[in-house]
Amino acid sequence: QVQLVESGGGSVQSGGSLRLSCAASGFTASSYCMGWFRQAPGKEREGVAGINSRGSTSYADSVQGRFTISRDNAKNTHYLQMNSLKLEDTAMYYCAADKHPGRPLSPNDYNYWGQGTQVTVSS
Repeated sequence: QVQLVESGGGSVQSGGSLRLSCAASGFTASSYCMGWFRQAPGKEREGVAGINSRGSTSYADSVQGRFTISRDNAKNTHYLQMNSLKLEDTAMYYCAADKHPGRPLSPNDYNYWGQGTQVTVSS
């Protein structure tokens, strides 16, 4: 029943911005911890941002100050606003959910995953 669908990816020049969306169904996302993760070719999946049911957020050091995670409870959707994009941000981005992940930015602590949306940053 649980489903997560990402959208908003694309190609952008360095310094530009993108906003990713994750539409949830089959559960109330605001009652879960939600996260954004990314995986570049040849690299392991890494946590980017997370938000819990209280609205508390967590960010990877590499995106702190540039990315913002948020949610719209009425739409059962959460977002990742990405500003000042760098070449290193190029990756497949995934949204994920779990009732109680032990670590908000650990991929192994999330049970539900979307299919991913590609973000490509060029110079």
